[in-house]
Amino acid sequence: MAEDHRIDSLPWRYAIVGCGRVGISWARHLAVAGGVPVGFASRRRTSARTAAEAAGGGKVCEVLSALPEADLVLITTPDGQIEAVGRELATTGALAPGTVILHCSGALEADRLAVLREGGAHIGSLHPLQSFAAPALDHNPFEGIVMAGEGDPPALTLAESLTGRLGARFIRLPAGTKGLYHAAAVVASNYLVTLMGGALEMLAVCGLSGRDAFAVLEPLTRGTLDNIGRLGIPKALTGPIARGDAATVEHHCRDLAAQRPALLRFYRVLGEYTLDLTKGRGEIDTKAIEALQSLLADTRESGSNRG
Repeated sequence: MAEDHRIDSLPWRYAIVGCGRVGISWARHLAVAGGVPVGFASRRRTSARTAAEAAGGGKVCEVLSALPEADLVLITTPDGQIEAVGRELATTGALAPGTVILHCSGALEADRLAVLREGGAHIGSLHPLQSFAAPALDHNPFEGIVMAGEGDPPALTLAESLTGRLGARFIRLPAGTKGLYHAAAVVASNYLVTLMGGALEMLAVCGLSGRDAFAVLEPLTRGTLDNIGRLGIPKALTGPIARGDAATVEHHCRDLAAQRPALLRFYRVLGEYTLDLTKGRGEIDTKAIEALQSLLADTRESGSNRG
């Protein structure tokens, strides 16, 4: 691969290591974007074959040393296998100087592939901020999403161009921030599910469950997300803590202690962070802040049992 190669210089050749849901989706849509599939390797040969079929071509490889020379190699294995794949690729002799190697982990940095630099490869990470519950073949799962990249400048140049070809938006992460980026995604996605689960459990006490309970909260939740996007975090915050209403918060804590004690600490921890946001707005007085702090810090009724 020539040092001045760019992904816009079609045709470009790509290989994928790790052909699960994500790898098969990449295989398909890199081909649609104009890439030439040359090789696929996976722990299960059938998975590599599925990826090749999705891409419309490419060699199915049982070992990494059999991978054809490529301009771009994507590693889409589970995180725990990325370093081992990098070490194996470094010993195969299959990579030409200037090859770009991108792993797709959301949490790990590009330096997990540092051994590949010794052979002249450019390393990076490119994480699609998307959930892949199944291989996406009939639609482009990358369209309109964000992809976050970090690593060597040549790898990032290629990653950014590739992202554009897939219809996504590229963001470049400063070195050393990958973990926080991934933690933010976990909070916004996984913890939102946890948050809604707690709210739905509280509604179950009110005789609402399942779809009925979700239907009650869905418009409120979507409206709140819209307000955050439109107004920003401080102005989107409403509710009893935002207005300094300690009496209502005390009522909540009392009822939770009596009827859903396992959720009292859940409520109070979230309340403490909400109070921090409220204090930053400077709209409630010191007396109200102190009353709320006392209520949210008081764990005497919460007990040690979460059952």
